[in-house]
Amino acid sequence: MEWRVHVALWVAGNAVRVPGDFVECGVNAGFVSSAIMQHLGWAEVGKQFYLIDTFNGPVITQFTSAEVKLGRLKLAQSAIERGAYVTDLDRVRANFAEWPNVNVVQGMVPDVLPGLAIEKIAFLHLDMNCAYPERAALEHFWERLSPGAMVLLDDYAYVGNDGLAQAIGEAARSFGADVLSLPTGQGLIMK
Repeated sequence: MEWRVHVALWVAGNAVRVPGDFVECGVNAGFVSSAIMQHLGWAEVGKQFYLIDTFNGPVITQFTSAEVKLGRLKLAQSAIERGAYVTDLDRVRANFAEWPNVNVVQGMVPDVLPGLAIEKIAFLHLDMNCAYPERAALEHFWERLSPGAMVLLDDYAYVGNDGLAQAIGEAARSFGADVLSLPTGQGLIMK
């Protein structure tokens, strides 16, 4: 986990110089986004950070048949049963209360995205553990990404996420972009 956070801090540190706001889809308790805000001194950055999540865990109906065969659905259901996903929205909001420029958004991706007034994005972090919402978010936000914006994919090259890597790779290629596969299991796209 330390190396994954290290990568996220490096990516965010580069993205902070790019015009636009920060967006994270798949927040859970907000460990990575909290680390980024702490590292960057978020209150002084002058950007908004949108934290988008169901705050109920992954949406079970969004898993593809391929993901089900690979055990991704079973893994998600097990995590939900163990209480691995934060479902207390007040707790999440309290965690980010020290930063006035944070927007906690509860909703299912992609359904919640059209209602958000986000014009320019410098940093997009996707961590929903499921191909459909991650691809939908990337496709929704692509035109809003500023030149030089960074997209960090938390589970892109993680073992067993072949369907997610394929879906994101196809979307990236349709935009004329490539995904850098990182040894941490993450993926990175620079627009």
